[in-house]
Amino acid sequence: MTPYLILDDTLETALRFAGERGIDVKLILPGIPDKKYAYALAKRHYKNLLKSGVKIYEYTPGFVHAKVCSSDDKKAVVGTINWDFRSLYHHFECATLMYNVPCITDIEKDFDETLAKCREITLDSIKKDWKYRVYVVMGAILKLFAPLM
Repeated sequence: MTPYLILDDTLETALRFAGERGIDVKLILPGIPDKKYAYALAKRHYKNLLKSGVKIYEYTPGFVHAKVCSSDDKKAVVGTINWDFRSLYHHFECATLMYNVPCITDIEKDFDETLAKCREITLDSIKKDWKYRVYVVMGAILKLFAPLM
């Protein structure tokens, strides 16, 4: 889960390769943005990620601000780190890496409960959504400034 999915090429490639290897990658993003430019930059990645098998969900009640990653029922990261260039490379963000601790079950349960309140984004759904196309054009222009966002 992340409120801002502003990926650089390295992170997008890593997510795509994971999806192509058959890893069950699920991203939960806001259904209603707080920042339209960040929303546009996130949507710019949807098509490539979906084509690679990454599953994308948008939280329908509105804005999701959680920053959580979990895997294999054994590992989790929870903190303040957004999936954007500034947070990953420039800011001093905080997170906790957990391995084989009991609270990971709670984290995964929360993820599943949040996922139940999401709509799945598919290649078909973005083809039919004219707003998606507008956001992609905006995202392409804003990509030039993404490292600053």
